[in-house]
Amino acid sequence: MENHTVNGDSRKEIRVWCDGCYDMVHFGHANSLRQAKALGHKLVVGIHNDEDITKNKGPPVFTQEERYKMVRGIKWVDEVVEDAPYVTTLETLDTYNCDFCVHGDDITLTADGVDTYHLVKAANRYKEVSRTAGVSTTDLVGRMLLMTRNHFKQGDQEYSVEKDASIEELNFLLKIYQSKLEITGSSKLGQDHSARSPWTGCSQFLPTTQKIIQFSDGKAPKPTDKIVYVAGAFDLFHVGHLDFLEKAKTYGDYLIVGLHTDPVVNVYKGGNYPIMNLHERVLSVLACKYVNEVVIGAPYSVTKDLMDHFNVDLVCHGQTHIAADVDNVDPYAVPKQMGKFMLIDSGNAITTEDIVERIIRHRLEFEARNSKKEKKEIEVYEAMQRVKLAEKCG
Repeated sequence: MENHTVNGDSRKEIRVWCDGCYDMVHFGHANSLRQAKALGHKLVVGIHNDEDITKNKGPPVFTQEERYKMVRGIKWVDEVVEDAPYVTTLETLDTYNCDFCVHGDDITLTADGVDTYHLVKAANRYKEVSRTAGVSTTDLVGRMLLMTRNHFKQGDQEYSVEKDASIEELNFLLKIYQSKLEITGSSKLGQDHSARSPWTGCSQFLPTTQKIIQFSDGKAPKPTDKIVYVAGAFDLFHVGHLDFLEKAKTYGDYLIVGLHTDPVVNVYKGGNYPIMNLHERVLSVLACKYVNEVVIGAPYSVTKDLMDHFNVDLVCHGQTHIAADVDNVDPYAVPKQMGKFMLIDSGNAITTEDIVERIIRHRLEFEARNSKKEKKEIEVYEAMQRVKLAEKCG
């Protein structure tokens, strides 16, 4: 095995194993993988298949192929193992020459309530990293469910999906839905700060400059680099975004992503978008291995000042609709006039709206999934607290 020098000491390459569902991959997943990578030299990530996830946790939002691709797109990941077993075994670690397994400080259980890491824990080949407070797949699913406007319907039409509502209508209906939730005690996923499970319950994400520094590679472009600029919401970062950024990167050496502010996104997306706020979207995009830099709160219209400041050689946009700026101005007029604009096709037409629609169409399954998950977590957490109390009492 290859040797590496760390702090002046020569030692063998340390290979770290992580595994999970990695459904709706978000910056919380990325932060966990970043911390895991820091514990060794190579990071190997095992991803469970759809069948195992459905059996143990409930239906995933993304297919296994989409999840495999998303994890491969995270900058700290060196290798991906598809169809990884749901319970992590010593045989799995040995097969991929991994020294130990790393997981967040939450708990993962099988359908039978068994800790999926009990075998590697018993063998002392398990390490923990801190879970990113304020975000989880459960939380994001909840945010989307709260955006649907059909929950208060009755009879056969109760879960039908309708589109093209005005912003005013959507906001009005959302208030009715939220009011109904208070009365009936239905799911308040993503809004319920009093949720009893310490792992599923939502806590507000608190962004810091340190977190941005940890996610950023901090490298400036070389004088000879061809600089490509793209801009958008990049809300609920998904495989459509990933494929677009991969394609955009092929047209240059250094890729800059401009992220629009929440109010700007709301103007052109409508409803209750964006699902993730600007700070969350910054980290999600920075975690992508194709991205070199992010402009936080980029102007909607690409200006000459922006082009000159970043020495932009090419501005790219995908196949999605381009909404006009105020006074019906084309937001890409300047780069078009400069001969530096290109429409590109990544071959992937999936959008954030498509993801939200998946959630809405499977609302009952997802609510059942999250309710069951929290119930299991509460039982284990309370048992752990009883054990701690017994140890303390002697």
